[in-house]
Amino acid sequence: MSGRRKESAVIISQEGIALDIYSMWIHTEKIAKSAVPGQFISMYTKDGSKLLPRPISLCEIDRQKSGIRVVYRVTGTGTGTEQFAKLLSGDTIDILGPLGNGFPLDVTENTGKNTKDCRAMLIGGGIGVPPMLELAKQLNTEKIMVMGYRDQQFLRTEFQKQGSLYIATEDGSAGTKGNVMDAIEENGLSADIIYACGPAPMLHAIKRYAEEKSIVCYISMEEKMACGIGTCLACVCQSKEIDGHSHVHNKRVCKDGPVFLSTEVEI
Repeated sequence: MSGRRKESAVIISQEGIALDIYSMWIHTEKIAKSAVPGQFISMYTKDGSKLLPRPISLCEIDRQKSGIRVVYRVTGTGTGTEQFAKLLSGDTIDILGPLGNGFPLDVTENTGKNTKDCRAMLIGGGIGVPPMLELAKQLNTEKIMVMGYRDQQFLRTEFQKQGSLYIATEDGSAGTKGNVMDAIEENGLSADIIYACGPAPMLHAIKRYAEEKSIVCYISMEEKMACGIGTCLACVCQSKEIDGHSHVHNKRVCKDGPVFLSTEVEI
């Protein structure tokens, strides 16, 4: 994370892709060059009353065009995310990044299998869906993607280009009715390594499933953050090992994560 930078970046484009879900491409001089799947940026509003930035996961990285894409949910009236949604092409925004640790891409190191013999399962739920897209693009192995939504889907076309896609919706409007674990069971899916991002109940179920099946599993945790750089300890999660910074059984999601080996943390 030593390579993080704060920039006044320019909005390339922005559009709504589902109810309260927005996709924004940002031109950045430095961040796109070093960012990896699973990292995030902190985005600052122009409202002086909102001092803290909003952490948003990276959805796509375009190094050639120095662009990064974020897909985020507007969380309510008067929020920072509502202010982001009003930005137009050509507007500027202050961002800090890339932040956190990303997903490990070397499946051979993690599974002992060659990339051509390894099957990776990418699981996203809700606003944990977007960060799985760049991971899918960069993993050089067979990919099975399981994405869970409440009702409205987004990024489906992009995922279909990367491998086999399975959908779960809570209302049953598409794919399996239920959650991602229901979709995995209904379709008889299996994998040698799992990558997941989503709400805590989903990650808890995936962690337990991976342990039962003896599958290497990496999870990206969602926590409310303040500083975003590991100083304030506002986003700690419980860990099995004692943290060298806080000297308790905690890890800082923003700096030690957001990606963890599932056996490292308690959910």
